[in-house]
Amino acid sequence: MTTAATADPRFAAARQVADAVLLEGYVLYPYRASAAKNRLRWQFGVLVPPAWGPAHGEHAFQRTEVLMEPKGDATLALQLRFLHPRRRTVQQALDDGGFADVDELHLPDRVLVPWDEGAEEHVELSFNVCELTGEGVTVPFVRPARDDTEDVLGADGRTAGRLVRRTEQVEGVVRLRAVELDGAYRVFRLTAVMENTSPWTPSAEAGADREAALPRSLVAAHLLLGLDSGSFLSMTDPPEWAREAVAACENLHTWPVLAGEAGRADVVLSSPIILEDHPAIAPESAGAMYDATEIDEILALRTAALTDQEKREARGTDARAAAVVDLADTLPPEVLERLHGAVRSLREATGPEQITEIPDGEALFRPDTPWWDPAGSGTADPARDRITVEGAPVGPGSRVVLRPGPRRTDAQDLFLHGRTAVVEAVLHDVDGGVHLAVTVEDDPGADIRREQGRFLYFQPDEVTLPEDA
Repeated sequence: MTTAATADPRFAAARQVADAVLLEGYVLYPYRASAAKNRLRWQFGVLVPPAWGPAHGEHAFQRTEVLMEPKGDATLALQLRFLHPRRRTVQQALDDGGFADVDELHLPDRVLVPWDEGAEEHVELSFNVCELTGEGVTVPFVRPARDDTEDVLGADGRTAGRLVRRTEQVEGVVRLRAVELDGAYRVFRLTAVMENTSPWTPSAEAGADREAALPRSLVAAHLLLGLDSGSFLSMTDPPEWAREAVAACENLHTWPVLAGEAGRADVVLSSPIILEDHPAIAPESAGAMYDATEIDEILALRTAALTDQEKREARGTDARAAAVVDLADTLPPEVLERLHGAVRSLREATGPEQITEIPDGEALFRPDTPWWDPAGSGTADPARDRITVEGAPVGPGSRVVLRPGPRRTDAQDLFLHGRTAVVEAVLHDVDGGVHLAVTVEDDPGADIRREQGRFLYFQPDEVTLPEDA
């Protein structure tokens, strides 16, 4: 039986990252509707009406497939989360008591302009895993059209105008199916499809461009999946026995990863943005900036440096943009200093474990002595060094086949999977790691890369020898 899922406590740790996915690129610096970068919006996880999408290179659905090991009478909880765009127009109050549409409404603290806001929506479901076997389940949902108005007061306390928000109806469906796989372990392949089924059809009257389709779309759509008993398998780093089954999973327009607290595997976040397992918001971050690939310190400083007029425009663009401006204006120095950087790899070394023996003189850090002197190190020679790959020596001039693993999240590297490359140098970093600098065969810019020393870099376990080697 299908039941509405209450606020699942397993999702609490994952929700902060899910919120960042939901609002990734929502409004970009300088946070004004007039900025060119804020005129083409909604780039991630947009599920458009099926009558519009295929002809314009966009999609009406996402398909998630993951492997899970439910225990006993396990229950699967699901949250489909998305933004529902609502079109906001601005009206100015007239002397006769009426209102008229305007491009700008100037108030003491902000300048209101027309804008598409994003209303957060979610669909919560819960099923016993056994209910999902066989034909599975299909759950439709509807978010109805509605109109809302909000009066805006001027400095004198009188009505200066109003905001009119129009929300179009969207319809969708969630399809879930679980298939038990053959093997020594009790493993199911879970398929979760979320689809926009809105019947809207573009027309000359209603408009036929993306701006007309967006109010009927699910934006930044993503899934949270949770098991109350059992676990999911990592799709990027599965156990060896499950690699073939993981490779057979078909994920379209989404990227599922383990989420929530590190060390646990009972929650999956299926995101339109490529993430690693157990993604987390940097603890130094003081608040959401809503800017794609945001860098908190730079954005905070640049936002604080906006002129008063620019800040008024940003505050009038969106309530979230206003919060960013207020945050940048009120950050205390100690919080801003914390944004300057952190070295995650030192956390274990600087934890509660204490040094119990005094190191010898050679190991002591001396501020007036470089901790590593490249000129005095004669142990590495990139032009002649060789390493062993599949039992054979590999060095400058060797041909290798690129096999970047799924643990890497660089899409450009993944596009090179299976391509043959020439090793240009073997490089050793100061932490003992080894990297191969390569140029891809048949790359017309290879000579220029060699002259400029601009290579692609792969680790030894990411290459194999060609068959003709």
